[in-house]
Amino acid sequence: MTYTVYLSGEIHTDWREQIAQGAKAVGLDINFTSPVTDHDASDAAGDHLGPASEGFWRDHKSSKINAIRTRTLIEQADLVVVRFGDKYKQWNAAFDAGFCAALGKPYVTLHAEDIIHPLKEVDASAQAWATTPEQIVEILRYTLKA
Repeated sequence: MTYTVYLSGEIHTDWREQIAQGAKAVGLDINFTSPVTDHDASDAAGDHLGPASEGFWRDHKSSKINAIRTRTLIEQADLVVVRFGDKYKQWNAAFDAGFCAALGKPYVTLHAEDIIHPLKEVDASAQAWATTPEQIVEILRYTLKA
């Protein structure tokens, strides 16, 4: 049986690749999915719907198109990993974690210790908190252990 894991959050580092490679190295049968991680492509997701008169409307159209992908893939996932990086405020990641909590979808957070306090509510609903991609791989290995 293939396990599906949605990798949500920060897009500026290679944490997704580290998890995928680690899972493959220990022989896990996992289908990894994620949001569009090309920032410019994500911002332009709604551009084909016509010109927007203001920046807000461009973002509004694109966020709705991106939400189709995000919502569908989270609903289809067996587990969601939500990564909060050290740059930028990742509102999307927090929203994804809240969506998981509302659905009763298990999720694990991945972030450094220095943002424990601002993420206390997000972490409180998570099934686990990890600080490294290797810890996520170990959670996956244990979860899928026969």
